[in-house]
Amino acid sequence: MSDDNQLIAERREKLAALRRAGVAFPNDFKPRQHAAELHHRHGGVPNEELEPQAIAVSVGGRMMLKRVMGRACFATLQDGTGRIQLYVAQDAVGAEALAAFKHWDLGDILGCEGTLFRTKTGELSVKATSVRLVTKSLRPLPDKFHGMTDQEQKYRQRYVDLMTDDTARARFVARSKAVASIRNFMVEHAFLEVETPMLHPIPGGANAKPFVTHHNALDQEMFLRIAPELYLKRLLVGGFERVFEVNRNFRNEGLSVRHNPEFTMMEFYAAWWNHHDLMDFTEQLLRHAARAATGSAVVKYAGREVNLEEPFARLTVRDALVKHAGVSPADAVDAAVLHARLKAMGEEPPAHWTLAELQFGLFEAVVEDQLWQPTYIVDYPVEVSPLARASDTDPTVTERFELFITGREMANGFSELNDAEDQAARFAAQAANKEAGDEEAMYYDADFIRALEYGMPPAGGCGVGIDRLVMLLTDSPSIRDVILFPALRREGREGGGAGDSREGSGAIDNCEGGDGVSAR
Repeated sequence: MSDDNQLIAERREKLAALRRAGVAFPNDFKPRQHAAELHHRHGGVPNEELEPQAIAVSVGGRMMLKRVMGRACFATLQDGTGRIQLYVAQDAVGAEALAAFKHWDLGDILGCEGTLFRTKTGELSVKATSVRLVTKSLRPLPDKFHGMTDQEQKYRQRYVDLMTDDTARARFVARSKAVASIRNFMVEHAFLEVETPMLHPIPGGANAKPFVTHHNALDQEMFLRIAPELYLKRLLVGGFERVFEVNRNFRNEGLSVRHNPEFTMMEFYAAWWNHHDLMDFTEQLLRHAARAATGSAVVKYAGREVNLEEPFARLTVRDALVKHAGVSPADAVDAAVLHARLKAMGEEPPAHWTLAELQFGLFEAVVEDQLWQPTYIVDYPVEVSPLARASDTDPTVTERFELFITGREMANGFSELNDAEDQAARFAAQAANKEAGDEEAMYYDADFIRALEYGMPPAGGCGVGIDRLVMLLTDSPSIRDVILFPALRREGREGGGAGDSREGSGAIDNCEGGDGVSAR
């Protein structure tokens, strides 16, 4: 740290000299080309054709490498699209400019004008006719060979991570492409993009613990959105038949490699659709996003192939237990056997759990992690699906699905409950659970019941976890790798307590919280 402090002090002295000369932080240089564009247009042209053309270019970016060689220097300039080499020679820029250039530091932002040529080693370069220091960097870059090695530092100082790690930049470019492709796909299928409130008077649409705040002007308690569901369904009542929102949700729960308290989902609702329509559509949507972000619907994750090109498997909770948990078909419908199996695993199922809840509990404990290839799990218990429509053939389960890929839930959807009286009864049951101490149980939303009483057409709705999708498409092991600025413990804070996971110099909570998708 003392070496860094010395380097920072030296750079501050250089900046002070620039200020005295009246040339600090100029704002009159505008690059006309980018590195990627120049490589694309001229990367294959041999120097005997390229140099005689004297193609004038103007580039700007951060100096990442520099080699001083007497009366000439080489430098690598990095802009938002890539890197290009500069050749700065005294006979072209003058002795004064070259002397100044030699004292500039890695990390400084430069502007350069010149002509294109190719070096003896074949590298496309700019032969500078003028070069300027545009922004003085006061902090040294990480070691050029190792970059940032502290994972937590990468998260805290994402700006340094992005400037020094090509793979980090590529992840977020892929994220942008995936989200853009999802938006385009939805619009092409006649969905209307909408925006619903992030501040809610009543938190709803999910079983999750909300962040609480206070609105001063209204003098009332407010909650950061845990899900947009109830507002989007109000729009179905109002007459919009297909709506979607790429939304930020907030859940006041733990952090882990799968969970961040602020996360992104895409929720969509379609009148006249059921859960089968939703599954067909979601499969097409994810396939489209994968192709847009990676060029293929077959991707690699953690060294294993994930095939989004093939039709996704579909299993009931009971069938999944038989296939993946070693439960016989007869035992899968025997409450006593399931209860004993859970107890043997160290779980203590509540005495009031129904057969469907016991099946779901064992599924969560044993099966989820095994679902590597895309698999829809259907027929969820009514007890854990307070907003989903019950099945017409089996009233103990709902027309709900969850999509699992690489052992993680990726999407959750269902045929929507549009019976106002049934919904009111389920809200009342949730409210009773909250009174009994369940902090994640839903509130009773009287206005939503009133909306349903006007009549909502049969509909289906689905939420897709954008962060987890990007994890899959970029082969990222942690959700923090795909969120530009993830939630972290405040720097310098000591301790951490139970559930603390140290990923570097500081502490990051690693307690599992709400799912971020399943509670849609």
